[in-house]
Amino acid sequence: MPKVALYNVSGQQIGDIELSDSVFGVEINEHVLYEAVKNYLANRRQGTQSAKTRSEVRGGGRKPWRQKGTGRARHGSIRSPIWKGGGVVFAPKPRDYSYKLPKKIKRLAMKSALSSKVVNGEIIVLDELKMDRPKTKDMVSILNNLNSKKKALIVMSEKDENVIKSARNIQGTKTTLVNTLNVYDILNCDSFIITKDAVRKVEEVYA
Repeated sequence: MPKVALYNVSGQQIGDIELSDSVFGVEINEHVLYEAVKNYLANRRQGTQSAKTRSEVRGGGRKPWRQKGTGRARHGSIRSPIWKGGGVVFAPKPRDYSYKLPKKIKRLAMKSALSSKVVNGEIIVLDELKMDRPKTKDMVSILNNLNSKKKALIVMSEKDENVIKSARNIQGTKTTLVNTLNVYDILNCDSFIITKDAVRKVEEVYA
């Protein structure tokens, strides 16, 4: 079982915590991580891009000049794609880019992402994270105590408005819950900060 340090908000190590082998100690599958990130980014796409084809562009109803005898190239419409102001060839149209990944792939990707944080020493487990009031300065102090890097992801077991409001104005810092945790956010952070309760919830879901 992988064992990591357990800290308090002052940055002091108050013990160790053992993590589940089946969640935080699996072999990292890079291809599955790639598939999960690609799926996440594809599902975020709005797909609202649009351009007009030659049949949708305004104008061009008459032939610009007669077919033969002018010495110029033959043309049927000034809204042909080769003309300035003409239509777009294979114009992009609104579409849905989202697709689903198999459940086994999603689970394996999540376990691989969590295990990579343990292997790279980027996981910070907190005994608890509670704040009496929303104050950005206090959150900055906590992150500094934990030697957090520029991009930090804070994972909580339950929603805490004081923590969320305190962290939302700090550049590069993001908060999330166990049930909204995703592979992209895990891989995108340099410091993976998670509470002890959240660790147990993650193990309960993915073990």
